[in-house]
Amino acid sequence: MAGTTLTETMLAEVRAELAELEDPKVREVNERHGDDHGVNLGKLRAIAKRLKTQHELAAQLWQTGDTAARLLAILICRPKAFEQDELDVMLRDARIPKVHDWLVNYVVKKNPHAEELRLAWFADPDPVVASAGWALTADRVTKKPEGLDLAGLLDVIEAEMKDAPDRLQWAMNHCLAQIGIEHAEHRSRAIDIGERLEVLKDYPTPPGCTSPFAPIWITELVRRQQDKSS
Repeated sequence: MAGTTLTETMLAEVRAELAELEDPKVREVNERHGDDHGVNLGKLRAIAKRLKTQHELAAQLWQTGDTAARLLAILICRPKAFEQDELDVMLRDARIPKVHDWLVNYVVKKNPHAEELRLAWFADPDPVVASAGWALTADRVTKKPEGLDLAGLLDVIEAEMKDAPDRLQWAMNHCLAQIGIEHAEHRSRAIDIGERLEVLKDYPTPPGCTSPFAPIWITELVRRQQDKSS
C-alpha cells in the first residue's frame, strides 16, 4: 500500500512539473504536426534522465492520456516488460504522431514480441496501426532481412503507396527507401517505383537534410556508404 501511495505522490509531482514546462509557443509549433503538447523535448528528456527506469510510474503516466506524460512514460518504462496484448492496446490508443513514433521506436522495437506485432499490424485495416507494421518492417529490412519477401514488399508499395493515407504512406515510403539503400539487387526497381509514384517528391526539405523522396534518399545514402568504404 505504501508503495502505491509513493507512486501516486510521484505521479502528481511529475505531472505538476510537466505542467510548469508547458510553453504556448512550443505547443503552437507542435500542433502543426498534430502533437498536442507544449513541453520542450530536451527538458522532457532531462526529467526522464533524472527519474531513470520506473516502470510502474510509466504505466500510471500512460494511463493519464496526456501527451507529454505519455512521452515521458515511454522514456522511463522497461520496454521488455510489456506483454504483446498490452502493446497492441497502447499502439491503438496512441493517435498522436510523436507518441506513436516513440512507442514504436523506443519500446516495441526492443520488445521480444516485436515480430508478432509487426505481422499483426502490417495489414491492419486502420492505416495508423498499419503504419506501425510498416515501420517495423523497414527496421527488419535494415537489420534482419532474412525471411522477408523484398520483391513482394515492393509489389505492395507499387500498388498501394500512392493512394495511402499520410502516416501509412510515409512508413511505406521509408520501407521503399530502406530496400533500395540496403539491397543492391532491388535498388534500381526501388528507385524506379519512387520516380513513377512521385510520393513526397515536393516535400519541403531544410538545408543540410536529405529529401524523403525515395530516389534522392536512396542515391544519397548509398553514396555516403560508398564514400565511407572507399
